[in-house]
This record gives sequence, structure tokens and C-alpha cells, in this order.
Amino acid sequence: QVQLVESGGGSVQAGGSLRLSCSASGTLIGAKTMAWYRQAPGKQRELVASITNSDLRHYADFVKGRFTVARVYLKNTLNLQMNSLKPEDTGTYYCHAQYIAGPVGNYWGRGTQVTVSS
Repeated sequence: QVQLVESGGGSVQAGGSLRLSCSASGTLIGAKTMAWYRQAPGKQRELVASITNSDLRHYADFVKGRFTVARVYLKNTLNLQMNSLKPEDTGTYYCHAQYIAGPVGNYWGRGTQVTVSS
């Protein structure tokens, strides 16, 4: 089993920045893909950004140019730098990891709240 714990959420004004972190209980080496999802009240969970173990990154169109995802292997951490935040970025942000080695499986964190005010 892998435990993922998100942190870094909070309340900011539009145009501000936040950096989310997802700390894994074990090494990231066995994680083929790691990703950030978000869910706004009354809406479905949606993919924000992902990164593979080959360092291939994918961003949802609505965050391109504003968010940056990165894996920090030495700290077993997945980060999401969020700049130029908009009120529509408000939601709960979840970390996800797909492990193909070690503890094989898909894992989710419990989420961290991001609130952007206009």
C-alpha cells in the first residue's frame, strides 16, 4: 500500500499562486504515472496535470501555461505549481499515483482545498 498526502492548499485572490505537494509513503520509482485531479462542488473530478516516469507531462487545456507539475524523487513528492489562479480553479485537488512495481495499484490522496476569490 502507498499513502499519498496532499498539502499546500489554501485561499488566495485571483492572480495569486499556490504550490501543492503530494507526499508518498514510499519511493516514486515504481509509479508509472502520477497526476493531479480536481473536483469543484457539484462537478465531476477532472484531470489537471500528469507526469510519467519518463518525465512526459500532460496538462488540461484550462491550466496550460499557468500550472507546472513535477516529480521530486529524492523527497518522494509530486508538486503542482499553480500561477495566475482564477476563481474557476477553486476545488479540492487530489493526488493520484499508478504504481506498476512494488505496491502495484492505483492510489489516491484525500485532497487539499484550493479557494480562489475574485
